[in-house]
Amino acid sequence: MGSDPKADPTTMHPAQNTVTATPSGPRTVVTVTGALDMDTCPRVTATTDTLTLDGNTLVLDLLAVTFMDSSGLNMLLALRNRAEAEQGTLELRGLREQVLRLLDITGTRDLFTFAP
Repeated sequence: MGSDPKADPTTMHPAQNTVTATPSGPRTVVTVTGALDMDTCPRVTATTDTLTLDGNTLVLDLLAVTFMDSSGLNMLLALRNRAEAEQGTLELRGLREQVLRLLDITGTRDLFTFAP
């Protein structure tokens, strides 16, 4: 590892991320930027936990997500289960290749609805 920046996970996937929620009637768009990992998922969960999903649609815009690991996948699965339990809908939008590859490798891609 040493001084090789390619081997340093903090330079590959900085912990800096943002989460914003924009309600619009029965739909709320939550935009996430940066990495979705064990350090940053709690911020997303803290935001989505404040939203009422009863019969509403939650769109998770992940276009600006630069990296997602199993913590991010577990968060998405938990959010999907919560939306289903509350008769709401979870839609994912803007997934980059790395995130789609993770969903494919884990066999979870078909569990999600994708928004244009």
